[in-house]
Formats: sequence, structure tokens, C-alpha cells
Amino acid sequence: MKGSEDRMWYSKSKAEVLEAFSVSKQEGLSAEESKVRLEKYGRNELKAKPKKSVARMFFEQLHDMLIYVLLGAAVITIAIGEHIDAAIILSVVVLNAVIGVIQEFKAEKAIEALQKMAAPRALVRRGGETSEIDSALVVPGDIVLLDAGRFVPADMRLLETVNLQIEESALTGESVPDDKRAEEIYTDPKTPLGDRTNMAYMSTLVTYGRGEGVVVATAMETEIGKIASILDEDIQEMTPLQQRLAEFGRVVGFMAMGICGLIFAISAFQKRDLFEMFLTAISLAVAAIPEGLPAIVAIVLALGVTRMSRKNAIVKKLPAVETLGSVNIICSDKTGTLTQNKMAVSKLFTLGGSRDVPAEGENLEASGDEIELMKTLVLCSDATYENGESTGDPTEVALVILGERHGIGRKQLHSAHKRMGEKPFDSSRKLMSTLNEETVGYRVNTKGAIDNILKISDYAFVGGKVIPLTEELKAEYLKAAEEMSDMALRVLGAAYKYVEAPIGEADMEVGLVVLGMVGMEDPPRLEVKASIAKAKGAGISPVMITGDHRNTAVAIAKELGIADSIEQSITGAEIDELSDEEFSEKISGYRVFARVSPEHKVRIVNAYRAKGNIVSMTGDGVNDAPSLKCADIGVAMGITGTDVSKGASDMILTDDNFTTIVHAIEEGRNIYSNIRRSVIFLLSCNLGEVIVVVASVMFLWPVPLLPTQILWINLITDTFPAIALGIEPGDRDVMKKKPRDPNESFFAGGRGFRAVLGGALIGLLTLVAFYFGLAEYGYSLGSRGISEYALTYARTMAFVVLAASQLFYSLTMRSSTKSILEIGPFSNRFLIGAIGLGLALQFAVVSIPFMTSAFKVQMLSQRDWVIVLLLSITPFAANEIIKLFMRIGRKGL
Repeated sequence: MKGSEDRMWYSKSKAEVLEAFSVSKQEGLSAEESKVRLEKYGRNELKAKPKKSVARMFFEQLHDMLIYVLLGAAVITIAIGEHIDAAIILSVVVLNAVIGVIQEFKAEKAIEALQKMAAPRALVRRGGETSEIDSALVVPGDIVLLDAGRFVPADMRLLETVNLQIEESALTGESVPDDKRAEEIYTDPKTPLGDRTNMAYMSTLVTYGRGEGVVVATAMETEIGKIASILDEDIQEMTPLQQRLAEFGRVVGFMAMGICGLIFAISAFQKRDLFEMFLTAISLAVAAIPEGLPAIVAIVLALGVTRMSRKNAIVKKLPAVETLGSVNIICSDKTGTLTQNKMAVSKLFTLGGSRDVPAEGENLEASGDEIELMKTLVLCSDATYENGESTGDPTEVALVILGERHGIGRKQLHSAHKRMGEKPFDSSRKLMSTLNEETVGYRVNTKGAIDNILKISDYAFVGGKVIPLTEELKAEYLKAAEEMSDMALRVLGAAYKYVEAPIGEADMEVGLVVLGMVGMEDPPRLEVKASIAKAKGAGISPVMITGDHRNTAVAIAKELGIADSIEQSITGAEIDELSDEEFSEKISGYRVFARVSPEHKVRIVNAYRAKGNIVSMTGDGVNDAPSLKCADIGVAMGITGTDVSKGASDMILTDDNFTTIVHAIEEGRNIYSNIRRSVIFLLSCNLGEVIVVVASVMFLWPVPLLPTQILWINLITDTFPAIALGIEPGDRDVMKKKPRDPNESFFAGGRGFRAVLGGALIGLLTLVAFYFGLAEYGYSLGSRGISEYALTYARTMAFVVLAASQLFYSLTMRSSTKSILEIGPFSNRFLIGAIGLGLALQFAVVSIPFMTSAFKVQMLSQRDWVIVLLLSITPFAANEIIKLFMRIGRKGL
């Protein structure tokens, strides 16, 4: 069984292809045979581009301006004989690269895991039963069922097509969908791929209708496999925040280089030692550039995205994480998202009367009119229900179960009344029709919205007889439908007609006989009401969008707390009467959009966005793709969603639950806050280091810190607490605040001032420590001829104070308003660990002989340890006092 091109499957009949693969269309492969073939042919996956080697990852980490500066510094220090300094600088470069490689490797694994969770699924028939499996498990010979919204999982020879249309632009470049016809056979071996209407190819998209086919090629044997390399997309995408910070880092880097040149010139003018000038310039460059900034932002984002996936939200595009914090409108589907998607028919209505359907029981009795109603509903459904397992749309599953409970089995019914044609469901018509064989002639079975059913019907079925459909009878149906809607039931009508010969789509939905309707119950999710209240408290407006009747939608919206009255609802028909400008002006007053089509969703999103809102939109169908792309955050359903909607979305809910959207927004807010926390902490620390170096040069003081010491602090003291701040458990009150303005400055809310104040205080205290160290040996900051021993001792005190003050300062950075006691000193165990590790390593540097020699430091006296400790906790204490006065001020207001 070679690839599709080699065997020219399009030139063979259906029977020949089935025989070649030793498979029955009705039964499909057995479970055992599918395992054998999977072993033989391998998984149905395209080969990805070769993964980066560890060596390549390592050298890519060196492609950075700061690294070039450090490598240049290492070369010069070797040239002037300072081998220990060179070794430390190179060690930092290597360690930084190793950390980068580890993080990139982890990020790749996380992305792979998320891709697997969002992988397309395929509907296959195996052992006579239909089941949904991972597309990677499809094998040659599998009987695959296709419906609108799915990607074709492998190359297939079609066996059955009903209005099937497939968009094959991935192969042909033609975006207009092609009509498929299983009956065709093409004998010309040069038949172009786009003209093979009896074939379906891997990675193409079903846009309309349905079909069945036998798999003839998988993985790299497929047509798309031959051009797989062009499909291997690089999915890494920087968020706007990452882009801004990367640009910020570049600007800081160039400024640092410029200041270094200036410092070098000033030092030369001051007639300082050439080597000392070089060390000073390198010190400033190292101090000014926040080396860990890009890595820490990437780490925090990766950890946050992984954490969100554990909470049933798969983020496909990293910018979505940032946007989540600004969302103030959540447009949500009703069915399955706000409700449990456990549809069950609870009410039957025919003109013979209304009846409640008990929640439990089998072999239920029904009148003749009701049996005809259920027969049409089951025949006009594609869902299956066997041995307690179901496939297909939950609404159709509920109809099939209704029939089973009344002795009208789907399997027997479909066997006795073979489907000869159909007009698939369309969201604009809200109808579906099938043409089924009868003992004599044929029967059209139609189901859909009752108001649309009434528009295309001329007769009614009462007591086994067909009578003209009068306006009075129409009113009776509509009154019953409204009563069901008021009870929060979803209403579905049914109609039929007999025809003598097969007819086409155009003739199906005219002159029908109304049979009646069913009321379906889909209870609200228990946890959704609390989530809606939480969203409202966070300044977010939840909005319901549904194809159901206005009364049904409003009844559930009231129960969940989305709407207060029917005046807050609008229907699709009413939307059509408004211009875009009028709709935008009025949209803020609506909370329920009923009887809408996917086309209306785009108008709803655009209207909200026109008013300056940041909109999240959910969707699951093929036609939802435009609205998902229009929205700031497109959210696809992982369970009921089509492959198309998942492809168009920014985020996928693996549980189709509204509560997960609210959790994702909360997580997004916390991730952004954590990134901001980490970045401001890093900038405060770097500013403190810059102040120390610049002040010493400007005032002709000895430089208090050596480049190797600053490198050590930036790598150890800064980085670990910054990462720990990035995984802060999250502010419990984050959902009590309004959504973040997307145009808000990163340093808004006084954060910029606090960063400068914290950095200035850290720098000043480091200089104070340096002064104390010199004073112990009788020197001042402006003294000349300072002994090497005294200078080393003073630098040790400055080195320890700078490191320790930054470590303690990280504790107060956990919240911009709450005290450390309020948030719990030990609630972030990673930060406590990072501080403990930093202090231990700092003590090791000044006490272990080979390290003291490498970093040019020495052990301090007990008295000086006390001084160092007091100076180190001062920035922490100062910030806590500032926060206390801020809280008092707010209470006073």
C-alpha cells in the first residue's frame, strides 16, 4: 500500500479500494488490525524540521550585545594578565548560556505538550462502531467520517459524499472550496490534484456537508507529506511586553556603552590608572545592563502558560497572556459553556397535546403523533448512541436517546430508512433536512428552529391526519414554544413530507407537514454563577450569545446573574435593523444576544471594540472563525469545537467551561503583575549598582565594586529572587480590581518612582558601607594612597551590603500596597529559598579562601557584620513604611 500518487486511487472504484485495503465500509478495521497497521506504518504525523542541537542552542545564547561586551572584557583581561578575572567573566558567560539552554529546552517541551493537547481528532469506524481518536492514530484502511469544521486527517478515497465541500488551499493554493463526489472515477494518470473530486487530502479543511472515505496514505506518504517542510511553522511569538522590554534593553545597552565611553574619557582626564579605567567602564556596563531581563520574562511566561494548561486553558499564542489582563467583555456561548451541555428532552408537544418526558426509564409509551415526531428527529440526526457511548452534537445525541427510550432505535431506523440525500444544517437557515427511503417512495425529514419550520410548512399533523396549517395553528405552536422558552428549555421543531422520487436540496424545505416540537433541558453549570459574580467584581461584563430563543436565553441569563430583565436582550433580526454606528452606540445596554448567527458575532465583537473594549469571544463552529479572529482573545471549545475554530483561536478551553475563561483572565492578570514585579525589582537593583559606580567616578572616589563582583550579584543575587517573584502565588485581590488599560505604562501607579527610590537607596547604602569600611582603617572616600588591604575590606562591605540589601528588598517587592505580614512572609517558598541561597552563597564568597581570592574580598569582623545587616534591611524597611503611609492615606480618603 504505497502513497496515493503511486497507486492512483482516484482511478479506482470504491469496491477496488476497499478490497485493496481488506476493509468493510460498514465495519471498518478491527481494533487488533488497527494496532497491527499502526505498528507497520507508524503514527500519522508529518516529520518536523530537525530539532536544534544542544551546541546550536548554546551558541545562540551568545548572540547578544552584552555577551559581546563581556567576551571583549575577558579577552582584554587575559591580555593584561588578570587571568582570575577573565575566568570569572567567562564562567558567567557560560553559566548564563547554560541557563538559557535549559530554559529553551523546557519551553520546547512545554510547547510540544500543549500542541499534543490541541491536536486534531478524527472520527473513525472501527469494529462497526464510530469513535473519535487522535488523528495521529489513523492508519491506512481506516474508514473515516468527515463533517464540517474538521481537518482531513489523511489522504482518503471518498466512499460517500453529501454536499461535501473541502478547501484545499494548502495543496492547490485555491481558497474556494471544491465540491467532492465519491462516485467519480478518473482514468487519466495526469489528472491534476485539484480536479480529483473523489479524493480528500491530509490537512485540507471540510467547510460544508459530510462524507466518508477509506484512508489510502498517512504521514509522509500523503500529498502534504511531500511538502511538509513548508508547513513546519515557527510558533514562537514575542508578546508586546517582551518586544517593549527587548527594545528597552537595547536602549539601555547603547546608553551604557555611551556612558562607559564618557566615564573612560573622564577617568583619562582625571589621570587614573589605565587598567582601573577599563575596569570602571566594564563595571558600569555590567551594572547598567539587566542581563537577566529577557530570560526572566520568558521563564515567567512559560511557567504561567504551563500553569494555565493545568487549569484547562491552552494558550496557543503568547501575546494572549498579556491581553487577558485587559479583557473587560467576555462574550460566551450558552450551550456547553454556561450550561452543562448535557442535553435531555424533557417535553414533547404535538397538536394532540403536551407531555413531560420523565428523566429516567426505558420503553416509554408514546402516541402515534409523538412516534412520527421522534422518527423524523432521529432520522434527521447524525449522532450515534451505542452501549452508553455517544458521538456527535449533544443536541442530536439527546434526540437519539429520546428515540431509544421510546423503542425507536437509531441503528434499526437508519437501516430500514436509508438516507439518500440531505441538506446539511446551516446556521443562517437553522434547519437540517434528510431524504430517507420508505417502503414506497421517499420521506423528507426536517428539524430546526420552530419559527423557521412554520415558514416552510403548509400542513400540520394531528391525530394521524394531515390538515392545512392555519394562522390559528401557527399561533398555537408559537405559544407552546414561548412557554417552553420561559422554562429555559431549548425548542426544536420537526416536519416531514412524502415524495415519490428523489429530489434535490432546493425542493426539500417547501410544503412540509409540521409534526410538533421538543423542549430540551440543559442545566446551567453549578460553578458558573460564582464565576460570573467574580468577573463582575473584576470590572468584566459577561455577555451571553446564543442561537436559542430570547426567552430561553434570558431565563438562563437571569438565573446566572448575567442579565436582570428582558430589556437587556436583543435578537439577530433586531441587530440586522441597526446600522453599525447605531449598534455600537446601543451595545453597552445589552447582556443577551439571542437567535444570532455566526455572522452576527463579528458585528457584536466589532461594536464592542469600537467602544474601546477589550473583548474575549468564544466559538466552536466553522463560521465562528471570523469572530474569533476579530476578538482580542479568541477562545475555542476543546470538546465541541471544530478544528477550524481551534485554529483561529488564541486559547482553547479543554473543558468548554465559562469558569475556565475567568480563571484564565485571573491567571493572565497575575502573570503580568509577576513580570512587572520581576522587571521593576531588576531595574531597581541595576540602578543601585549604576549609582555606586557613577558616583565614585564623578567624585573621584575609588570604585567600590569590581566587575566580577557586579557580575556575581547580577547572576546570583538578582536573578534567583527575580524568577521567584515571577512565580508569586498571585494576589488574592487581583479580581477585585478593574481590567488593566492596555495603553497603561509599565511603570504606572507610582511604580517608576518607587523603582528609582529603591535603587537610589540601595546605591546610597552601598556607598555608606564602603565609607564605613575605609573609615575603619583611617581613610575617607576622597583619601589618596589608600592601602590595598583597606580598599579590599571596604569593597567587601559594599559588596555584601549591595547583595544582601537586594535580597531583602525582593521581599517587599511582592506587593506594591500590602505589607509582608498581610501577604504572608513564607507564602512564596521559592523566594524564601532564593534569599536563603543568595545569603549562603554571599557568605561563602567572603569566607572560603579560594573564593575570597577570586573575588578580591575578605572576611568581615562581627561588628561589621552587624553594620552590614542593619544597612541591608534598610531599603526593605523603608519600602514597608512607605506602603503603610499609602494605606493610611487611602483609608483617610
